[in-house]
Amino acid sequence: MLNFELYNPTNLVFGKGQIEKLSNLVPQGAKILLAYGGGSIFKNGIHQQVINALKGFEIVEFGGIEPNPHFETLMKAVAVIKEEKIDFILAVGGGSVIDGVKFISAAVHFDGNPIDILQKRVLTKDVSKIIPFGTVLTLPATGSEMNSGGVVTIESTQEKLSFGGSALFPKFSICDPTVIESLPKRQLQNGVVDAYTHVLEQYLTYPHEGYLQDRIAESILQTLIQVGPDVVEKPTDYALASNFMWSCTMALNGLIQKGVPSDWATHMIGHELTALYGIDHARTLAVVGPNLYRVMFETKKGKLAQYGKRIFNLTGTEHEIANEAINKTVEFFHTMGMETKLSDYTKEFDKTADFIVNRFEERGWLGLGEKQNITLEKVKSIVEMSY
Repeated sequence: MLNFELYNPTNLVFGKGQIEKLSNLVPQGAKILLAYGGGSIFKNGIHQQVINALKGFEIVEFGGIEPNPHFETLMKAVAVIKEEKIDFILAVGGGSVIDGVKFISAAVHFDGNPIDILQKRVLTKDVSKIIPFGTVLTLPATGSEMNSGGVVTIESTQEKLSFGGSALFPKFSICDPTVIESLPKRQLQNGVVDAYTHVLEQYLTYPHEGYLQDRIAESILQTLIQVGPDVVEKPTDYALASNFMWSCTMALNGLIQKGVPSDWATHMIGHELTALYGIDHARTLAVVGPNLYRVMFETKKGKLAQYGKRIFNLTGTEHEIANEAINKTVEFFHTMGMETKLSDYTKEFDKTADFIVNRFEERGWLGLGEKQNITLEKVKSIVEMSY
């Protein structure tokens, strides 16, 4: 097992009716920026629940954070915080809103141009320079409610870039599974596949001695397979909703990544497809992931075979099991309503591979994956196979 440090200070408050605890979780006397996306939190009553729970606090609202939060929008929120002298941010939304708030909290007192947080991955470790924030999760998927990373889109350059650091953990996150009752099926489908792929990024590398991490990762995958199709159809079922929400959090709160190798190339390529074509994040992962496993088959074969045996109960030779495990993954994605070809989303994809390769080369991303052996040539093959 590799050396590691595990640090996660987020206070996770899970279950029905927990929004009522907001007044005890937010620092007394804080002036709050209430950040959210579109109008869904008004339609489902969550906005009113939050306002009721924060009676007596001074609140400034900032809405309109996009599903893939734009740098340009977030900088408007930074200006509001400075003007209004805000000292706490409450993110009410899914992963995009929470990611956006992480960026906002880091950008307010950033020494320099905040775009460097994204393009140069410059970020302070000094918590005193971060505006503290909490979250009320409304869409399980990304795990952003219990980690310190995020992804933001720079609209002017069509770049979707990740950032993060130990100073950016939420102070608390309220996770009430009943919030999913009003979500559209598409968002629930996306949430299941996003979480599933988060686990695969940390799991489908090569056989190693992190036995416990593997078993925890496999249990999350098995739970998502068990509840995923049903929670889309029956989001009011609390057992399904709670296990779905907790699986999404556990998939990316850092636990299963400690002491083991991880990949993340599927996400890096997928982010480009979202930036270029506006395809839902989870759906880009369903397009890219299986083809990455095919192109990198020889280096991932051992772990793919383990995955096939333990998750799908496959038998045969290592080669046969590993290959069928990819097919079974595609089948699960289809069950979850995912299309798995880029051509299902856009007809203008002929030069996509070259564009992504050139962009990666400009950034110096010459070797991706757990062994840094996903070269630009292999990136091109993965994208072209995804057409």
